[in-house]
Amino acid sequence: WLDKTLLDCCCFCVVLFLAYFVLQVIYARRKYKISPPETTGHPEFERIFRAQANCSEYFPIFVSLLWVAGIFFHQGVAAVCGLLYLYTRFKYFQGYAVAAQGRLGPLYASARLLWLLLGLAVAGLLAHFLLP
Repeated sequence: WLDKTLLDCCCFCVVLFLAYFVLQVIYARRKYKISPPETTGHPEFERIFRAQANCSEYFPIFVSLLWVAGIFFHQGVAAVCGLLYLYTRFKYFQGYAVAAQGRLGPLYASARLLWLLLGLAVAGLLAHFLLP
C-alpha cells in the first residue's frame, strides 16, 4: 500500500474546516435566534450560512482531485495545493461572513487551485496510462 500521509493530513484538515464552518452557522443561529430549518433572517446569518454551504458543496470535488493528483502525479505537490486551497476557502468564509464582496478574491484563488489540481490529476493519469 502506498504511503499517502500528506494526503491523509489534508483530508483531516478538511474535516476540521467543515466542523469549524458548521459551528459558525450554529453560533450565528443562536446569535440571531434563527431556528432550523430556517435559512433566512439576519443578513449576517445568511452570509455565514451561504459561505458554509458553498464550501461544503466544493469539498467533494476538492478531495477527489486532491487524491487523484496525489496518487498519480505527486503527493507533495498535491498536498501543498490542498493546503493552499483550504487556506483560500477559509479566507473566502471569513470574507463572505463580513460582506458578500469579501468572498470574491479568495473564491477566484480557490478556483485557480482546483483547476491546478485538475491539471495535475489529468497529467498524472495520462502519464500512468500512456507512458510505459
